Amino acid sequence: MFEGFELDRIEAGDAVLRVRHGGSGPPLVLLHGHPRTHTTWYQVAPALADTFTVVCPDLRGYGQSSKPVTDEEHTPYSKHAMAADIAQLMTALGHDEFAVAGHDRGSLVAYRTAMEHPDRVSKLVVLDGIPIVEHLERCDTRFATEWWHWFFFAQDENPAERIICADPETWYRAWTENSPEQLGPENHADFLAAIRDPATVHAMLEDYRAGLGPDRRADEEDRAAGRQITCPTLVLWSTKDDIEQLYGDPCEVWHPWAPSVTGHGIDSTHHVAERNPADLVRSLRAFL
Repeated sequence: MFEGFELDRIEAGDAVLRVRHGGSGPPLVLLHGHPRTHTTWYQVAPALADTFTVVCPDLRGYGQSSKPVTDEEHTPYSKHAMAADIAQLMTALGHDEFAVAGHDRGSLVAYRTAMEHPDRVSKLVVLDGIPIVEHLERCDTRFATEWWHWFFFAQDENPAERIICADPETWYRAWTENSPEQLGPENHADFLAAIRDPATVHAMLEDYRAGLGPDRRADEEDRAAGRQITCPTLVLWSTKDDIEQLYGDPCEVWHPWAPSVTGHGIDSTHHVAERNPADLVRSLRAFL
């Protein structure tokens, strides 16, 4: 897995990130979602390494990256903090400017990186995501029913940790829809190690708690100030997931935030890097 890539632990501000990096050419950061680690990109990153220097970190709190102590506002797990990690990581690797692509929770980090570090991000790719405030302001019965876990994870009394850690493999369907056959054996092993670690589970849920607090406020402040993502932006979504069903054309949702936006669906269920890596790679190459 990741043949020819290096595996490092790199300091990025107050976090230490586990990072896989390799290839040659313009730098491209790939950011995973919940509850994955950087190994979700095991088919995508090597396929792009002939053209790009590909950097795949575990987000802070996830996988084997460090897990900063949280606070009452969950600010150590805000996308502001995670975006700063990515900027500092790329500085440590010697890259002043880079493209960034993120999936699921990683998409929130990717667009926050582009918003807050416009001089660093050359192009942005968002997979299966829209701004947090757009989710919350458009929340209806269907969203609350299908995405109920957002609000369950975000409870401050931490009931989700107790329930998930009692049987993480059943909660995360580790032997059914997230089986070794679906994820690939080495990626699956890394996924299992993450979900079996109570500290990782807690940190992943802190990500969601930050989503309903400081992350939402950051979106509201950007919108009120008229700040937009200035780099070319590609939005991709899984056609067998529910983003399109909930919001119609995601590009229309993104246009006020990123005027230079284009996008299209990919024939896949949610974890597109694992389910349809070939079409994802083609889409990334065409845009980047």
